Amino acid sequence: MKLKKTFMVAAALTAAVTLCSLALPQEPEKPKNLKVLPKNISHDELIATMRGFNAALGVKCGYCHVAQKDDPKKLDFASDDNQHKGIARDMMKMTRRINKKYFGKDVMAVSCYTCHHGNEEPKTKPDEAAAK
Repeated sequence: MKLKKTFMVAAALTAAVTLCSLALPQEPEKPKNLKVLPKNISHDELIATMRGFNAALGVKCGYCHVAQKDDPKKLDFASDDNQHKGIARDMMKMTRRINKKYFGKDVMAVSCYTCHHGNEEPKTKPDEAAAK
C-alpha cells in the first residue's frame, strides 16, 4: 500500500513538473539555412514574412517546405529539397532588385502579391469574365 502511494505521488509530481515546463514560454529555435532573409531576423519577423507568402500565393507551409524524414507530420524548414523554396528565394531577390532600381523608400513597392494576387502562379492575362 505504501509503495502504491509513493508511486502515485511520484507520478503526480512528474505530471506537474511536465505541465509547468510546457506552460513556460520557450525560446523559438534559431532559423537555419537562411540565404536571402537576414540571418538575424527575429522569430516574429520570420513568421510574419512566411504568413505574407501564404497570403500572397494562397499556399500553406508545405508548398515550399518538405516533411521531416523522421517525423513526416512535421516540416523540415532548413531543407532545400523542395524546388519551390529555391524559386521563392529567386523571386525575393528579383523583387528586391526591382524595388531598389525603380522605387524609392516612400513609394509602394513590388511584392509577391503584386503579381500573384493569392494564386500559386501569376496570371498572364485577365479572366474572361473580367475582360467583358
